[in-house]
Amino acid sequence: MRSTDPTGHLDPGREDQAGTGLRLRGRDREIAAVREALVAVRGGRGACVVVEGAPGVGKSRLLAELDDRARRCGFDVVSVRADEFDQYAAGAALQSVLQAHDGSARAAAGLDDQRLRLLDSIADALEDRAQRAPVLVLVDDAQWSDPATLFALRTLPGRLATSRILWVLAVRSETERPTVARVREDLERLGARWLTLGPLPQRELEHIAADVLGAQPSPGLARMLRGVAGNPFLAIELVRSFPDTEAVEAGTGAAGRLYRDIPVGFRQGVAARLHQLPEDAARLLQIGSVLGREFDLGTAARMLGRQVGSLLSGVEAALNSDLLSADGPRLAFRHDLLRQAVHENLPPAVRTALHREAAESLRADGARSAEVAWHVVMAGGPLEDDAVTMLHTAVRELSSTAPDAAADLAQRIAGLLPPRDRRRVGLLTDAAEYLGRTRRVHEALDLVDATLSDGLEPPQEANLRLVAAEIHQAAGDDDAAMTHLQQALDLPALPHDLRVLLLKTQGTGHVYLGNIAAAEQTDTGLVADAYRSHDPAVVVSVMVFQSQTSFYRGRLGRALELAEAATARAYAEPTVPYLRPPRIPALWLATVLTSTDRLGDTERVLREGRREAEALGLGWSLPHWHARRACALLEQGALDDAAVEAEAGLAVADELEITQPNPQARAVLALVETRRGDLAGARDHLRAAEAGSGTNARRYALWVSLARACLADAEGRHQAAAAALTGSFEGSEPTRLLTLPPSHWPSIVRIALRGAEQSVAQAVSGALGTLTARDDSQRIGAAVRAHVDGLLNSDPRALMSAVAGYRSTGRRLALAAACEDLGELMAASAETAQAIAYFEEAGELVSASGARGDGERLKRRLRQLGVRAGAPRLDTVGSPGWGSLTESERKLIPLVVAGLTNRAIADRLHVSVHTVNTHMRHIFTKLDINTRVELTRLAVERGDVADGTG
Repeated sequence: MRSTDPTGHLDPGREDQAGTGLRLRGRDREIAAVREALVAVRGGRGACVVVEGAPGVGKSRLLAELDDRARRCGFDVVSVRADEFDQYAAGAALQSVLQAHDGSARAAAGLDDQRLRLLDSIADALEDRAQRAPVLVLVDDAQWSDPATLFALRTLPGRLATSRILWVLAVRSETERPTVARVREDLERLGARWLTLGPLPQRELEHIAADVLGAQPSPGLARMLRGVAGNPFLAIELVRSFPDTEAVEAGTGAAGRLYRDIPVGFRQGVAARLHQLPEDAARLLQIGSVLGREFDLGTAARMLGRQVGSLLSGVEAALNSDLLSADGPRLAFRHDLLRQAVHENLPPAVRTALHREAAESLRADGARSAEVAWHVVMAGGPLEDDAVTMLHTAVRELSSTAPDAAADLAQRIAGLLPPRDRRRVGLLTDAAEYLGRTRRVHEALDLVDATLSDGLEPPQEANLRLVAAEIHQAAGDDDAAMTHLQQALDLPALPHDLRVLLLKTQGTGHVYLGNIAAAEQTDTGLVADAYRSHDPAVVVSVMVFQSQTSFYRGRLGRALELAEAATARAYAEPTVPYLRPPRIPALWLATVLTSTDRLGDTERVLREGRREAEALGLGWSLPHWHARRACALLEQGALDDAAVEAEAGLAVADELEITQPNPQARAVLALVETRRGDLAGARDHLRAAEAGSGTNARRYALWVSLARACLADAEGRHQAAAAALTGSFEGSEPTRLLTLPPSHWPSIVRIALRGAEQSVAQAVSGALGTLTARDDSQRIGAAVRAHVDGLLNSDPRALMSAVAGYRSTGRRLALAAACEDLGELMAASAETAQAIAYFEEAGELVSASGARGDGERLKRRLRQLGVRAGAPRLDTVGSPGWGSLTESERKLIPLVVAGLTNRAIADRLHVSVHTVNTHMRHIFTKLDINTRVELTRLAVERGDVADGTG
């Protein structure tokens, strides 16, 4: 029967053996620390403990003890133990264990980027388990964990901090693996408890010896124990090597020789034990040490040129020597230190040859590519063609879940090949592409430069420059991308398909830079050729390109038609999502819809598109889905939800380690905080947006300029506000204007007029004239043009027309702005009653939108007109407590009380789980709580548990 009291079985003096037959000695402090962590997790708050120490110091033993105690306390235990060649494994062992336990194992899809899908899968499984019982996640030998599991360990303790999950990692001290170092840094930042297992004192070693012998050690054995430097595993091995007290007495002089230097002495001791074994057993152990801590007997037999049956006596001798165990389907060294000792006793030339032979044997047997790759790396070059092909496959498999690790492996393999080898260039090109998906973008570009200096053939150079261009485009540096593309296109004798891809990417770059004429000139017959293609991805790609050029020319109807056709074709064809350059038709469709009368359809398109992107493993796109939804919600006037989506997008970008988070999201947050009246918060977001956009990034420059102008205007710095917009609008083309949704256009004119920048206001008016002349099908266009005309000409009739037009567009803040502008004209004409009516309507609209700063301004204006009451009351969301929760946050609480996980809540509300995560963080902050248990208690006390989904 399991105990339900997490403290009941955590007395460090208990005779617990955790399945080892020996009591855990000398770790009272560590046991007390994990007891505290267990209590905290039972109370509803997540925790993380990292156990660090040298090999043999007792990390695995402590984890086994914790496993046993946690199970007796009612914990659901998930345990993973890594092996050395897992460092190159695709997929996540942690995910596999969870799926195996849940009976939900699924075949891994060969997708471009599964990182977010993997994180969500693990998070969902753990969160679901934590709803039923507290969970203990144990990861032993984490320094060797597969990259995807390490990625999860870096990210999920923070994301699941409010769930009842205790994360415990055991890791060797001073590991040189960079990804492990990053896990350490991230967990330290999250406040993980660090337990460093040092050497045990002599007294505890003698207690261990007594436990092994069943009697007190002799003085001679006690003296020998001083030579193990406090290492309990080495102490146990020493005692087991000399079980006879008389033998110990006779061998007391061996202590210094064997253990004065622990690694050398221990290796010598293991070598002596092998020397005493039959030759079959010794050879089996040597081959096994090459194959890994756990190894297949059949593989070892083939490497020895023997039949399995002929090795049975050797297996028996190795088991009886207590060097091997056979508890599972494979033979295993009882401790990795034993394997390492046997392995290091082999001459280096022999080790290298055996690793090469192991790689060939395992590859022929269809073993995991990660296992083969580890042996190849251990053996070094030269490499046969088949081995390179297999390794390149391993790199590509690894890239979907751990692109940085795939890049490192690709570079290691490339280092084993001759400098001019074509295969080497291909591996380095892939490595640059994979690094470009991570925060190591500068490394990627340095690798591109270094590889270009090798004097490549034109197709190789063009491919590499294409990768560099895509990295620059993803980081927002479109100018640098165009430089690489032009240099690639200038190369001779390029394959037709590669040249077409370069031209397409160049055309997209022109669109990003707002140079639509150049984008159209890039066509050179490509559009016609694309429509004749049998590849649906090519057809969809050209549809998106045509839609983009039509949109920025102001032909919104045609742009919408093409975007919808491209989206429909993409959903019908499974290969379409992998477009180069990377684009998603539905995401572009949402952009177009936001600027049309069909703003209301944006939510459906974004919801369906985001789900499809998640299912297809297009993780890189998730920050863009959130940013686009933030823009659409801002256009609708739903400020609180817009801010949550922008924050969720930034959180996903951080999880995916995207180097340049979308500055558009930061600009949205700056605009929201300005309208809320939190100017300090707006300044913080604006600084982040300016830093994120970079000096050369122009794609989102107008968003950042608008945020800067609106903030300055709210601060009363009207000339600075207008100056922020100077140079953004020139001529009568609507291209720049269409970078922003329509409700922002009158704001630009108002700020320009207030700051005496008439030319900016006239330029916006001219662009609007061109837009409506080319496509007058959108009512929102007519309303905005009337609004702009009313501002330019102080024309109340035009503003009345704008007010009437906005009422059917679903844009509350645009309507509020028109009402306020009209109210000002009425007040200036001494038509006070009408002015008050328009101001009050504007106040109601901004209150419904959450624009508290705008509301305070309107209340001041009404007071100037003699209105002392009746202005809308605005909640102070900045204040703590239940009343500060937004409507969307309140909807979550009954679902939390009902026991739904964040994933289930997201499915119920038809939003992203990252949106729910952001809402939950806000709820906890506002209520000053840390756990779902506390939230449930508060909700029940208030009686606020009705289903909020209706």
